[in-house]
Amino acid sequence: MTQSAAAQKPPATPRRLDPEDAQTALAEVQECLRRQQLVADLVHRQEEGDTKATLVEDLVHRQHEAELKTLLDGLHPADIAFILESLPKDERQAIWKLVSPEHDADVLLEVEDWVRESLIEAMDRQDLVAATGSMDADELADLAPDLPPDVVAEVQKGLTEEERAQLLEAMGYPEDSVGAIMDFEMVRVREDVTLEVVLRYLRRLHELPDHTDQIFVVDRQDKLQGILPLSRLLVSEPETEVRAVMNADFLTLNPLDSDADAAGAFERYDLVSAPVMDDQGRLIGRVTIADVVDVMREDSQEQALSRAGLQEEDIFAPVTTALRNRAPWLLLNLCTAATASFVASRFEGTVSHIVILAFLMSIVAGIGGNSGNQTMTLIIRALAMGRITGRNLWQLVKRELFVTLLVGLCGSLVAALFAWVISRSISIALVMMAAMICNMLVGASVGVLVPMVRARFGKDPAMGSSVLLTFATDSLGFFIFLGLATIFLL
Repeated sequence: MTQSAAAQKPPATPRRLDPEDAQTALAEVQECLRRQQLVADLVHRQEEGDTKATLVEDLVHRQHEAELKTLLDGLHPADIAFILESLPKDERQAIWKLVSPEHDADVLLEVEDWVRESLIEAMDRQDLVAATGSMDADELADLAPDLPPDVVAEVQKGLTEEERAQLLEAMGYPEDSVGAIMDFEMVRVREDVTLEVVLRYLRRLHELPDHTDQIFVVDRQDKLQGILPLSRLLVSEPETEVRAVMNADFLTLNPLDSDADAAGAFERYDLVSAPVMDDQGRLIGRVTIADVVDVMREDSQEQALSRAGLQEEDIFAPVTTALRNRAPWLLLNLCTAATASFVASRFEGTVSHIVILAFLMSIVAGIGGNSGNQTMTLIIRALAMGRITGRNLWQLVKRELFVTLLVGLCGSLVAALFAWVISRSISIALVMMAAMICNMLVGASVGVLVPMVRARFGKDPAMGSSVLLTFATDSLGFFIFLGLATIFLL
């Protein structure tokens, strides 16, 4: 008995996806680029017109490019995106030229916005049209703001009427809305057919849309009637009608809902996908867990940057770009630090009489800032999750102040003991204890008020919050500590 050639082949080993693979690949890419640059520098040191040296450089350059291309072809598009984000602009564009055209669309969708702009700049019109021509309407809508208008117009010509309408619809929704992230690919069935019919219909599809965990049941006007989980479809009798097993209790989203609210719903109800309905109850799209994870990641990154007063930037961007991003809040921080120093200078007489106070007052300011930072972090997270309302706000404020008071009492005992050890003065220890408790309460109050006030006026609660907190705890911390010392120690 003979076996076919396919049967004789050893089974293919599936490639394991691991973030460490991308980091290893990044190190290999950087090493290859370093060697390539080293060869170029050596050749340039040769006398001009040395044909042999130029030929050697070209040969080595082609070898390095072949090595890099082989490495990139074996990577997942997300790992390629990670490598591109980790390289300076000139090296990034050199590597981008070696990426296989079949990966261009996936990589453009994976990279951060600030990297995507530089990649698109390096592509000609024909390459852009080829890369975006195979994208779905929702994916193309994500890239459209970064694409030249003539490329978008060219790609639209290759879309069907339905796809063109979907693209225009997706581009019409606000950036941070459900409509901007929803997917148009989904499976719909009628409620009056049997599960056997549904199964036959699914088998005729080339493949199911990604993250399909449920089928949407609609009427002839595309109004959503219920959902049919795939798990229930597989275990129910084929002769059963859809209406008998579909679930009429389901969560729906509106295209104008905030994507952050959608992410909260996914987290709360452990969803994989959710339907999106317009105001007339018609099913127009769906949101999947993949979209929600991206939203959560972007919100987390923005929040971390906002607290330091930063906006997203290319880590290899020109110095002038970095200055425009960072200078405003740093200048504000300089002003707040100057204010704190001015407050301390008003108590020059007190400090000159009791020099030990100059060493202790930084402790008071630092502990107050740390306490306020803890409170602020909890408040910002609670705001993001929608857990703070007008009814529970005052209760939350009282709780934070009470917790801070208890923590302050415990911590201030340690601080007072330290102050007594280095000064041998009970009075200084008591002043240290009182000032520390007061400044921790100041930090907690600011930690609650700053995010709440900014949220009340529709601003990012995290933007510059740490700078404002430092200003309050440093200035008032010095004022409280040195003021108490002036009253009770002189």
